Amino acid sequence: MNDSSKIIAELEADFVELYKILKFEGLTDSGGMAKQVIADGQVSVNGEVETRKRKKISAGDKIEFSGQAIEVVGRPDKPKG
Repeated sequence: MNDSSKIIAELEADFVELYKILKFEGLTDSGGMAKQVIADGQVSVNGEVETRKRKKISAGDKIEFSGQAIEVVGRPDKPKG
């Protein structure tokens, strides 16, 4: 897989549910569709097929779906002030 098909997803919290990443990154048209493709075994997390729609995804996880790779990163720390 080449870098042109990689998406970087930046978390706003410590974790996000798997189906929400697919929806927010525009890989599915809706949350319902995201849940269906996950249930159908079309999504992998860190190289393993994942069928739990609400799997907690954290920074460092890698998701693959429909030829797209998603690298999940944490939000840079806000400056203190």
